[in-house]
Amino acid sequence: MASLPTPAADSRARVDALREALATRVVVADGAMGTMLQAQDPTLDDFQQLEGCNEILNITRPDIVRSVHEAYYAVGVDCVETNTFGANHAALGEYDIPERVFELSESGARVAREVADEFTASTGQQRWVLGSIGPGTKLPTLGHAPYTTLRDAYQRNAEGLIAGGADALLVETTQDLLQTKASIIGARRALEATGANLPVICSVTVETTGTMLLGSEIGAALTALEPLGIDMIGLNCATGPAEMSEHLRYLSRHSRIPISAMPNAGLPVLTKDGAHYPLSAEELADAQETFVREYGLSLVGGCCGTTPEHLRQVVERVRGTRPTVREPRPEPGAASLYQTVPFRQDTAYMAIGERT
Repeated sequence: MASLPTPAADSRARVDALREALATRVVVADGAMGTMLQAQDPTLDDFQQLEGCNEILNITRPDIVRSVHEAYYAVGVDCVETNTFGANHAALGEYDIPERVFELSESGARVAREVADEFTASTGQQRWVLGSIGPGTKLPTLGHAPYTTLRDAYQRNAEGLIAGGADALLVETTQDLLQTKASIIGARRALEATGANLPVICSVTVETTGTMLLGSEIGAALTALEPLGIDMIGLNCATGPAEMSEHLRYLSRHSRIPISAMPNAGLPVLTKDGAHYPLSAEELADAQETFVREYGLSLVGGCCGTTPEHLRQVVERVRGTRPTVREPRPEPGAASLYQTVPFRQDTAYMAIGERT
């Protein structure tokens, strides 16, 4: 009698299928999570008296977290992000629970894994889980926290995501290149320690100023991060798709690895009821369809202000689409903290000695 596949074999098959999908068609991820969690009015007891620590809900109210994943899978997305954006040393340290990094990471991945497997079984469409590794609140370049402390905590974060069943590790919303490196290297150490072989995706955040929070432009980010062996690079958060366009164009022309984009639903407009994101579902779908066609994106989704309806229309627009073939022309260069300078440069200024 044939033996049943082991969990490890199931995981390898899923990850292989994800890699194949990313190489052959556009994969669609989910949208905003925090606002949907808060809309269900979790109580202070649900937060274990740590109000606003959404990752606690993975333990106390997995039903709420499940409902968000279910809403996105129901509109046809291929993958969801785990509710672990703040499951890192810096963010949990502000609640005085940094020792719970692994626990909350593992539980967040496990909840998403259970929902993904249920939808895979019921629809016949393979669904995946992206393990969210958020930036935290400390910028090591500014001396907010030691690099090694953050790196080791990101490793525990990633190990929890792997243990919970994530199919890829998504280092996202990064604003400081040194923090980004700490996240990626921590993720790589986790993969080595566990023997797992998951894709590592890196998504940086470029502000309306045209640079990351500490002033790095997209060329510096690509030059600094691509050599770390990441499987994909892209942008998320901070702006809507219009403001991302030129940065994605740069990545399309120069990145050797696949590209992703998860924009906000436009730039927020402050109203008497709080921030409002003005971009309609149709407008987001228009933008993502254009990005796929013009820049060859392999992974698309949404960030702040995007809803299941936004993603439903994105799915309808790009379902089954193959990314436009790119012919990148990498430009050898050295990355400073703020810019990338071609090796052939003559007199262009480049700061030396930054901790990158």
